[in-house]
This record gives sequence, structure tokens and C-alpha cells, in this order.
Amino acid sequence: MQLEILTPDATVFSGKIKVLRVPGSKDPFTVMRNHAPIISSLDPGEVTIVTEAGADLVFTISRGVMELKKNKIILLTEKIIREE
Repeated sequence: MQLEILTPDATVFSGKIKVLRVPGSKDPFTVMRNHAPIISSLDPGEVTIVTEAGADLVFTISRGVMELKKNKIILLTEKIIREE
């Protein structure tokens, strides 16, 4: 899958991933390859990315929106911080 994380100021992440975990506004959820198309609002919280190389990247976001279609994910958020 291809993921882009965008803020008003920059592209924070752009690359191929295996798994994405996000804080959905109803409940947290996980996205994997061939997931059904979805548009979801996101609450403030933790976003976890598993890259194709197997590395885990963790970010904390403010509220946001995510769209997934044909294994391409766009995540828009006002503010994001990379966790170490």
C-alpha cells in the first residue's frame, strides 16, 4: 500500500507500508492491503505504521481525516509529532 501523511506545511511521510493503525473517531482500526475503500475522521491519538521493511513508526496526531482507495491512503492532519 502507498501512504501519504500530509499537514498544511509538509508531507510528513510518503512510502510503501504493510499496516496502518489509526485512532478512528468511533474506535481505533487497522488497515491492511486490499481493505475496502473508506473515508474516516480521526481523533487525536497514536498512528502506527509498519513499513514494507518491517520497521514500526509511531506518530501522535491531532484530529484528522483519512481516505483509502485502491491501496492508496492519504492521511490529513493539522499537527503531527514523531514518537521515538
